[in-house]
Amino acid sequence: MAASNPTIEKLRRFGQSCIDTVAPDRARATCIEDLRIMARRRVPRMFYDYADTGSWTESTYRANEADFAKILFRQRVAVDLSERSTRSTMVGEEVAMPVALAPTGLTGMQHADGEILAARAAESFGVPFTLSTMSICSIEDIAEHTTKPFWFQLYVMRDRDFAGRLIDRAKAAGCSALVLTLDLQILGQRHKDIKNGLAAPPSPTLANLIDIAFRPRWALAMLGTRRREFGNIVGHVKGVDDMASLGAWTQNQFDPALSWEDVDWIRDRWGGKLILKGILDAEDARLAVRTGADAIVVSNHGGRQLDGAPSSIAALPPIVDAVGGDIEVHMDGGIRGGQDVVRALALGAKGTYIGRPFLYGLGARGERGVTECLEIIRNELDLTMAFCGLTDVKRIDADILWKER
Repeated sequence: MAASNPTIEKLRRFGQSCIDTVAPDRARATCIEDLRIMARRRVPRMFYDYADTGSWTESTYRANEADFAKILFRQRVAVDLSERSTRSTMVGEEVAMPVALAPTGLTGMQHADGEILAARAAESFGVPFTLSTMSICSIEDIAEHTTKPFWFQLYVMRDRDFAGRLIDRAKAAGCSALVLTLDLQILGQRHKDIKNGLAAPPSPTLANLIDIAFRPRWALAMLGTRRREFGNIVGHVKGVDDMASLGAWTQNQFDPALSWEDVDWIRDRWGGKLILKGILDAEDARLAVRTGADAIVVSNHGGRQLDGAPSSIAALPPIVDAVGGDIEVHMDGGIRGGQDVVRALALGAKGTYIGRPFLYGLGARGERGVTECLEIIRNELDLTMAFCGLTDVKRIDADILWKER
């Protein structure tokens, strides 16, 4: 048989990718990786890269996922597994499983009205949804399209009046917890975002227009919504009414002077459940306890800030040892399935957050894809727990982990 022509093979693959992009999905996603592959085909490159990238060399971004795989389980047998439950609580709220949707910026650029779709999927499933300050859909948008309280994530801006008004808007919307992110006083350098010229909406360059042209589903859905800018900011800050003014304002608003005194001010202004996100060191965890917060999230911002920092799962045990009896400890970063949730719980976390997995589902199939993501994670959580001889997620502890003797 004659050798295949490389040019023809490239054209064939290109044509197939176009068909895959346009044709309806019938394939069942059985793991998060399936959703990731679909999302990469359907989401414009700059927004897919925004979700699926880290800072500098991306060593911490990779370690977040790789370090989970080093943690092994003890398989147990001859245990009655007929009645099992993944139900638990996070900061006192009943959850279908100890997993929350993490705050992720630009979610509405993975899919039109993305934050609304993800919030609805989370509500139906029974897990918390956390809206980012840097979302495309606004706080009010989410409140209008959901029936139960959601969580709001706050970045502290230099404009304290604006930060205070964000808190007040979250209270007015009935948000049941405020997630304060502490590890974004300055931005880590993310090479792909710089090279892609990340912007929302995307700049009408030739490269962007060609890229979008081969993502017709994304483009058509985006044409059908009015939500294409940062909904929590545009129209809520004096002088910010277009992309140029928004970019100039945002670039100078993350506050390098953020301190623990600001946390006290936010706690008092908010007056409700407070979760502090971005803790990666035991000393900082002890300082966080003093604020009276309800929980902390062990997190390195998905490997998007300090490259060379430890993975979140590696940082979790010493933080649990330092403060686990004094405050509820959650974690995020690197979770790619239910087995990783089990590992985090075994190492002392009381709750976990997923960012990229639900973004993959959203980019792949919209609201249905987020639901699929949650179903995949719950199924893997349930089965792994059972193989380890447990029937209740609240009983997971370090005893289920394999240790070389």
